[in-house]
Amino acid sequence: MRLRFATLGFVAALGLFLATGAHAQEGVLTPAQSAAKAKHLIHEAIEALGGQAYLDVRDETCKGSVAFFGFHNELRNYQTVIDYNLYPDKERTEYSSKRNIIDVYNGDKGWSLDRGGVSVMSAANIRDFQNGLQRDINHLFRYRLNDPGLEFRYGGPDVVDLKQVDWVDVTDPEHLSIRIALDNFSHLPIRVIYISRNPKTHERNEEIEYFSIYHMVQGVNTPFQDTRTRNGNKVYQFFVRSCSYNTGLKPDFFTRESLEERWKQLGGNKKKKKKHFF
Repeated sequence: MRLRFATLGFVAALGLFLATGAHAQEGVLTPAQSAAKAKHLIHEAIEALGGQAYLDVRDETCKGSVAFFGFHNELRNYQTVIDYNLYPDKERTEYSSKRNIIDVYNGDKGWSLDRGGVSVMSAANIRDFQNGLQRDINHLFRYRLNDPGLEFRYGGPDVVDLKQVDWVDVTDPEHLSIRIALDNFSHLPIRVIYISRNPKTHERNEEIEYFSIYHMVQGVNTPFQDTRTRNGNKVYQFFVRSCSYNTGLKPDFFTRESLEERWKQLGGNKKKKKKHFF
């Protein structure tokens, strides 16, 4: 069995070498040709994700389970979750079957609900959310492709997760690099690498997102498993049970007032009765 897998690895490597060599013989792409090829591959990916139905998504509700991991990849928490998104910049995540732990982000604001009530999100959490929007591949495909200053480059062929892929590189003016592995057969994204540098320490930060188990939902090809790592450490793994699109989510669902109302429903507004001793 070991030899069989080693042989398969050699064959895959040989195939990649021959493909790369053939590509080199065709001539090196000019920057304009490379950018045009990258944009063409992104267009194919958008079509594979559902085309206009994918681009027309305004809100999304996904239910499932999420596993969170510690620094040494140990499982720290596992719970049910409902994730609501109102694009382009609103997200509400409700944890546990009781829906009594909720995080809400709304542009440059954010709040959380827990057993102690409603509180304002820290500036660091809000900054992470906003940075995450810029990194998100759906945000890129739906809203950022025409942004001035974006640079596109064809990254070449490769084998990823035993699948032949083409890499596409997108870099923004803030030097965030997004590398997307697109399956040659389905044209769907199966891996995305986000590379940035800490503005203060200049340390390299690398986050990788893995997409798998795609299902067609309302004309949108949807990954039912989403895994993310940061600098080699697993952060979370989201197992989706169901997703629905364009259900009519309203902006007021993503406000502090909505959390205050949920707090009341959970009984948080009830004052404890004073005990009298005689």
